[in-house]
Amino acid sequence: MPEARTGATSVAAVMVNFRTPVLALDAARALASARAEFPDLRLVIADGFSNDDSVERLEAGVAGSDLADWVTVLPLAVNGGFGWANNQAMLRLMQSDSPPDYIYLLNPDTQVTPGAVSALVETLDRYPRCAAVGSLLLNDDGSPSGSAFRFPSVGRELLRGARTGGIGRLLGIEPIVFDDGHAGEVDWVTGASMMFRAAALKQTGLFDTAFFLYFEEVELTHRLRKAGWTVRHEPASKVHHIGGASTGMAYNRKDLTIGPPLPRYWFRSRRRCFSLIGGRSTAIAANLAWITGHAFYMTRRMIGRGGYHILNRREGRDLIGCGVLPSRADVTSDHTAWDEPFDRTPAWMQRSKSI
Repeated sequence: MPEARTGATSVAAVMVNFRTPVLALDAARALASARAEFPDLRLVIADGFSNDDSVERLEAGVAGSDLADWVTVLPLAVNGGFGWANNQAMLRLMQSDSPPDYIYLLNPDTQVTPGAVSALVETLDRYPRCAAVGSLLLNDDGSPSGSAFRFPSVGRELLRGARTGGIGRLLGIEPIVFDDGHAGEVDWVTGASMMFRAAALKQTGLFDTAFFLYFEEVELTHRLRKAGWTVRHEPASKVHHIGGASTGMAYNRKDLTIGPPLPRYWFRSRRRCFSLIGGRSTAIAANLAWITGHAFYMTRRMIGRGGYHILNRREGRDLIGCGVLPSRADVTSDHTAWDEPFDRTPAWMQRSKSI
């Protein structure tokens, strides 16, 4: 068993639950092993207005157990989305009498392995200009699921639509996913297991609450890197991840040829992300690039040269239906400052009420 660190950097964890209380409690119990090394580790489980018995089950699971002295359940009044719910927990931690140095975001559908937390802490300790570091995410069978990425671009959207690496090699476009096991600087890491330096968030702000779900960590890491910070991936931190448990997007890829349709908010978040990172012209070009690539792939598929790829049902139609052209709001940042009041209505919800 690792020894407790003396004079160690303080760490707090945040988990957002939406109708997965059993998974959240299991994830908290797995995280408890890290307290041998970080005895002051605390966890806030923010319930994103599950509107079921999640809060009661979480509170009952924490009370009277080994979780009681370090886990807090935070019921939220609205389902404001992933970034907004994380922000509410982070605001309370950062404005508390004993704010943490590092904040660890962890999904409820995860299981940390021994040493996963310490590997992230050691990375932030070792690299003072590193604002965020992510874990190596593993599937149920132990294979890597993809956790370190390059920023999306017009060229990469062409490749995503075309579903062939040959075009990327021909055009010199690097794939969006880094090689499995890559250690070092990356563009962004997934928020399923991601540790932030609180000082960096104080400088750049927390998540943009105009995102409901998806792409919010892409925009935040882009903002951090633009401010001069770095983002790293640490494969020594291994975390098992189910993926899609709260969103209903989890499915066995081996059993499908056509995947379920992507939710409409995925397309809106994607368009907003491209707009904030590169401007309206980049967002438009990215949409056209994907459509072009997808048309190329469907042509190849018609003549039996498409290979095996799982397509999301209606992706092309839904992309066009959700809007190829970005709105004025898409290029307006709505990130939360660390010292803002708690429980402000998320930006996406304010906009929907004004329409």
